[in-house]
Amino acid sequence: MPERGGATWLVARREIVERGRERSFLVSTVLSVVILIAVVVVPSALGLDGPSKQTLAVTPDVPAALVTQLQARADAYDVELTVDRVADVVAARAAVSDGDADAALTDRGATLSAEQDPDDDLALLVQTTARDLGTASALRERGADAAEVRRILDPSPVRTAQLDPGGDDAAAAGVAFVVALLLYFQLIGYGNWVASGVVEEKSSRVVELLLSTVRPWQLLAGKILGIGALGLVQLLGMAGLGVGVAAATGAVELPDATLPAILAVLPWFLLGYAFYATVFALLAATVARQEDLQSATGPMNLVLMAAFFASFAAQSDPEGGVARIASLLPPSAPLVMPSRIVQDAAATWEIALSVGLMLAAIAVVIPLAGRIYAGGALRTGKRASLRETWRAARA
Repeated sequence: MPERGGATWLVARREIVERGRERSFLVSTVLSVVILIAVVVVPSALGLDGPSKQTLAVTPDVPAALVTQLQARADAYDVELTVDRVADVVAARAAVSDGDADAALTDRGATLSAEQDPDDDLALLVQTTARDLGTASALRERGADAAEVRRILDPSPVRTAQLDPGGDDAAAAGVAFVVALLLYFQLIGYGNWVASGVVEEKSSRVVELLLSTVRPWQLLAGKILGIGALGLVQLLGMAGLGVGVAAATGAVELPDATLPAILAVLPWFLLGYAFYATVFALLAATVARQEDLQSATGPMNLVLMAAFFASFAAQSDPEGGVARIASLLPPSAPLVMPSRIVQDAAATWEIALSVGLMLAAIAVVIPLAGRIYAGGALRTGKRASLRETWRAARA
């Protein structure tokens, strides 16, 4: 029989090699990459996160000065403006109806019409520009020179100061949501993968061969470590790819909370995975068929889902009571505490306490899972209770 440490690492290596070759892992990785790139790049490519592209049909009676100013100011209003000169009002309305123009500017610039409501940015651009030109004309009639008109219409900008230098709360909350979502799918996916692997080996009788050379706890530990290593590599790869694509393409402006998010994901994935994968393996040891697995692991799936929903409270109110409590409790801490850390809302003592409670919970479930796994690894047939597998291990 291999040495204790050597046996565990041999099992872990086997899991990495075998699971890493599985089509389900390869397909899920490819799909994740495609979805990630699509989320980052497609909105920019389609112009969904860029300036509003607007084609404006303009009649001859609209002053040239107004049209010139609209084109000059468009960028400031986040509008990519194309001006289409048409013959008359009828032609302008026809251009809008036919889809050749988004809006029509008629009646000497006093009327902006569209099929439904004009684009908000375009409407603001036209209204502000027309008002400023009218004001400038009135000032000149009263004897103001060009310099005075410019001074009145373009006053010194108001200085702004940030009272809270911690960053953009909305951006941090958005990053916190992405972190919670990523951790949720990784934990529930790899936790269930561990459970499925346990049942698969039992149903195929492979576990009997493995247990002839290694001890039950070594097999369990190796399985959790091996699948966890795959999950960690995939998680780091996705995070690195997402940041790299965003930085390379400039499609997404990364907020200041990005680096804290990446640093928060790694340790909390490790803690969360160690806890949940162990519990999933414990529950899977009580069944011998894949069709019984869902009923066995269903409660933990619900617990993980509840923890994910609890993370929403941390995103909206990271210093609230619900967020504070949920970030300390082991089942929900892996999803809630990172959200609070990203938003700089968790005190050092809270983080330390949360980590300590997670480690304590892991220390409790590992020997419990080892005992249950030892008692249920060779059981076949109907689902056994936790008490039965516990007694079987003692026997």
